[in-house]
Amino acid sequence: MTEWLVVLTASALALGTPLLFAALGELVSERAGVLNIGVEGLMLTGAFAGFLACWATGSPLVGMVAAAGAAMMLGALLALWVVGLDADQVVAGAALNILAVGVTGVAYRAVFGVTGAALTVPTFAPIALDGDAWWLAPLRQPAPVWVALALVPLVWLVLARTRLGLELRAVGEAPEAAASLGIRVAAVRVGALLAAALLAGIGGGYLSLAYSNTFVEGMSAGRGFIALAIVVFGRWRPLGILAGALLFGAASAAQFHLQAAGITIPYHLLLMLPYVLTLTVLAIATGTTAAPAALGRRRSECGPP
Repeated sequence: MTEWLVVLTASALALGTPLLFAALGELVSERAGVLNIGVEGLMLTGAFAGFLACWATGSPLVGMVAAAGAAMMLGALLALWVVGLDADQVVAGAALNILAVGVTGVAYRAVFGVTGAALTVPTFAPIALDGDAWWLAPLRQPAPVWVALALVPLVWLVLARTRLGLELRAVGEAPEAAASLGIRVAAVRVGALLAAALLAGIGGGYLSLAYSNTFVEGMSAGRGFIALAIVVFGRWRPLGILAGALLFGAASAAQFHLQAAGITIPYHLLLMLPYVLTLTVLAIATGTTAAPAALGRRRSECGPP
């Protein structure tokens, strides 16, 4: 039983890492008052761009840089819509998701054809540890996992203990007051969206360059929306988001372990576990959490930039 729990923990870390990257980025965005519904599209774009760059160069590190860069380009487009053109944040984010699905699908078929042949690329290897002890399994993770874990205290430090974090939180809570103090609301929100896109792109790159070694159309598989739920579950705090990412990672891992154990439950029900958990968390959290006061408010509703 103990060995099974250790293996489940290792799987939860592996499956929770892309959620942690994306949710930390969404936290930064929402703390600035921008509801970034386009996380799903940013992750999918990062997964494709990372796979394509790694396929061309043979380097997963180059692929991860490309994943972050491509997602930031899409994030800049979203910033133009919601900050520059004052578009509705939910509508703009949904449009970004649709755009990402279409662009990645067309680009994949343009480069690799329509046969759907499985292509593989080099990936980030797990950290090598001496010994084959089963209790070392959670430590044998690729480098991006440890980067994601290190980001948790770093994001907390920036948000809670720096002037930049204070300005970002002020924009998310009272943009009119922040503007009256000389804080450039539009600039802060654009920066927050780009940071969110960067982290979401890395989360997507992790899917194709660490978790798997290939790209499949739509491989983000709703993880961007789960990341949105994790931010609510974590009450807009990095430690809470870490707990949420591990919980959802464990739920995703459990379905594979249960199927492998031969549990006589229809596998469709097991596949539903992460998404049922998402709906449950949102249902419980509704009305019990305090989101940033200006979350979702358009630029025209927030006073001068």
